Amino acid sequence: MATPSDPHDPVLTVRNLFADLPTLTSGECFEELAVCRGVRIERILSSDQPESVLYDQAQDEWVCLLQGEARLWIAGDDVELRAGDHVLIPAHTPHRVLNTSREPPCLWLAVHIHPHEQ
Repeated sequence: MATPSDPHDPVLTVRNLFADLPTLTSGECFEELAVCRGVRIERILSSDQPESVLYDQAQDEWVCLLQGEARLWIAGDDVELRAGDHVLIPAHTPHRVLNTSREPPCLWLAVHIHPHEQ
């Protein structure tokens, strides 16, 4: 069984995105999986009661919903996502999570792309 490692460590480590998911009653849990050359990859677990935070990030963000269902607000549009759906959110595009499923909880893979750090 692989153990958690430093996301900056280049040593090959095999892990499973669905393993060791924490139990949440509210909010979201962010886990940095890898960082290299202007790219940061995160695993995000959302409870059915995510905080209504308005994001406006300096980097592009590609998100894929791995399990569950979610509704996002992206620059004035409501976006419904089901497992397997993905969307690219350009830098400085306001967005927030409106609601997420309870069972199964929403599990995301997020890739943050910092174009000036290549």
